[in-house]
Amino acid sequence: MLRLAQAAVLCLLCGPAVFAQDNPAQPQGSVPPPVQKPKDDDSSVQAPQDKRVFGVLPNYRTTENGIPFKRITAKQKLRIALKDSFDWPSYIDGALFAGLYQLENSNPSFGQGTAGYFRRLGTSAGDQIIGNMMTEGIVPSLIHQDPRYFRLGSTEGTKKHRLLYALESIVVARMDTGKKSFNFSEWGGNGITAAIGNAYYPDGRSASGTGQRLLIDCGTDAFSNVLKEFWPDVKHWYQNRKHKDEPAATVASPSSH
Repeated sequence: MLRLAQAAVLCLLCGPAVFAQDNPAQPQGSVPPPVQKPKDDDSSVQAPQDKRVFGVLPNYRTTENGIPFKRITAKQKLRIALKDSFDWPSYIDGALFAGLYQLENSNPSFGQGTAGYFRRLGTSAGDQIIGNMMTEGIVPSLIHQDPRYFRLGSTEGTKKHRLLYALESIVVARMDTGKKSFNFSEWGGNGITAAIGNAYYPDGRSASGTGQRLLIDCGTDAFSNVLKEFWPDVKHWYQNRKHKDEPAATVASPSSH
């Protein structure tokens, strides 16, 4: 576990140097072309079909893979992180996790009963907020990596291919240039979050406890990617089934006079 946490921090520190691209030398007297920065209101930058998966899971960082790639600014990355962190359904997720931890009696020093539950609720919410801000906003901005999930959709491969792609996305990400690289934002951001958690997890300050929280955070994000990939398919299937189950409208025959 200690090696995993160390590797995440090392990747975070070394990532910009490893994947930085050298600018080609410009001939003397030539003027480099102007760099066009993305606009905050560019609809092709962020276009999730639904703001929430199953009406609960925040879905602000999902975009369609078929849309031409355009880099997003640090401001846009932070905006995505803030929306995912403070959207009201995220508190439901925190409450569910707190209930699960209560049943498992994780961090026994928190105790049981109402007081223990609210301690776990506070730490769970803290994990979510810090994790989202690190993996989607702060770390991607610092290392120039794109935090978005690029959904394939039903027209871009089999279900198995899409499932593997969704799981792979916690390991592979795009840099702001569009080039693929190791997902430093995911592992580095969650590594930092797990380390910060040592401040409010008195029973989990060991290397194994920190590493366990890192793996749980990354595993949760992998599951989240799978939901984001297949949620539109599930929604489409449900809408079609609901439409088929609706009774056909009876056409009233004109009365004869």
